[in-house]
Amino acid sequence: MDTASPKERSRIMAKVKGRGNKSTELKLIKLFKEHSVKGWRRNYPLAGSPDFVFFKPRLAIFVDGCFWHGCKDHCRIPESNRNYWVEKIDKNLKRDKRINKELKENKWNVIRIWEHELNKENHKKKLGKIKKIVQQGAP
Repeated sequence: MDTASPKERSRIMAKVKGRGNKSTELKLIKLFKEHSVKGWRRNYPLAGSPDFVFFKPRLAIFVDGCFWHGCKDHCRIPESNRNYWVEKIDKNLKRDKRINKELKENKWNVIRIWEHELNKENHKKKLGKIKKIVQQGAP
């Protein structure tokens, strides 16, 4: 059951930013700096608008919020307007798959990181994969 009224839920969801989210992109920037990962750019005009791009290894990184991208472990769909949210998240998932395919066809490496993978316990594996690709350079 949704604990917020429909009006309150709408207000909460309207406040969610698409960029600069502290639980996703800003946390990854902090991890990049802590682990000396260099060479990334933000806001690069590439299909799907990746959160981070590394040019030489052609690496596009997306940091996916657990709610908006339908994480099986953490996405809790609100009870109010449930059909809307199910449809919205389903469209997001289909778009993510389409963008991954398009980028890979254009010789880009694609890494998607779940919001929950940026926790201290979980980030090491993804960060290691990113560092490996960046150090190898172009594909």
